[in-house]
Amino acid sequence: MADSGPSSGPSFQRALVAGAASGLAVDLMFFPLDTVKTRIQSSAGFWASGGFRGVYRGVGSVGAGSAPGAAAFFVTYEALKRHLPETLPELKESPGLNHMLSASGGEFVACLIRVPTEVVKSRAQTGAYGASASSLDAALKTLRYEGLRGFYRGFGITIAREIPFTSIQFPLYEYLKRQLSARYLDGRRPNSAEAAVCGSIAGGTAAALTTPLDVVKTRVMLEARSTPGGGPAPSPSVLSFPGRLLTILRNEGPSALFSGWVPRTLHIAAGGAVFLGIYDFAVNFGRPDTAAAAEDAAA
Repeated sequence: MADSGPSSGPSFQRALVAGAASGLAVDLMFFPLDTVKTRIQSSAGFWASGGFRGVYRGVGSVGAGSAPGAAAFFVTYEALKRHLPETLPELKESPGLNHMLSASGGEFVACLIRVPTEVVKSRAQTGAYGASASSLDAALKTLRYEGLRGFYRGFGITIAREIPFTSIQFPLYEYLKRQLSARYLDGRRPNSAEAAVCGSIAGGTAAALTTPLDVVKTRVMLEARSTPGGGPAPSPSVLSFPGRLLTILRNEGPSALFSGWVPRTLHIAAGGAVFLGIYDFAVNFGRPDTAAAAEDAAA
């Protein structure tokens, strides 16, 4: 995988492969913790949704969405991070804003791939179509009862969760790496282990702050617009972000908006270390240190 130059950032191929590897690794490794978090946030309750049983239920959807979703994110993120300052020169003096905009663009593209698999995963994890339903069962029943639009249930709310999350995580991650390099490493680029620590801090911070958005997203994805029994569909106001937020506050209180925040924060803090540590290792594998260092300085 050749790079076009030290100041141009990683090549398309590097970002693609490194992103796919990091996304698949982190989602497979932490899938059980994600299942526990999803069941805690379910309106049916943790035990009714399966408790600690079958924590790998729905894992089949991970391979379909994690690798391509993460690859799409990093390809877009690296491209925008490199080219946005050329279009908007003021971003050269505001690296944090550049990282925020680039990460937001990358997240939007990734969600086009990730949301359908997230819907299937959430429903399989919580037994929405039966305790023994696999990812394939959940996908087929979603298609049967809701059509293709069912796979994008909660897309808007997912964007509303992911963009704030990413807008915190990636500027903080890049900032921590710059500070680590300048203060403690005599200008040396952080290695992959050090980048992993920065990724863990950034991911955990972003996860804790955006838990209410994650709760609303999970609830919407778990609702079926039409049910096998022919029950009435929830009203659009209830399915909207403000409607769902107000419903949770009214019926369950503010604490419900932070349900699952501990496993979510632990999951994403640990996942951030794996995700960004593996990405940093893979994207810089075989590159001269001078090329990687020049790229970090430019960022």
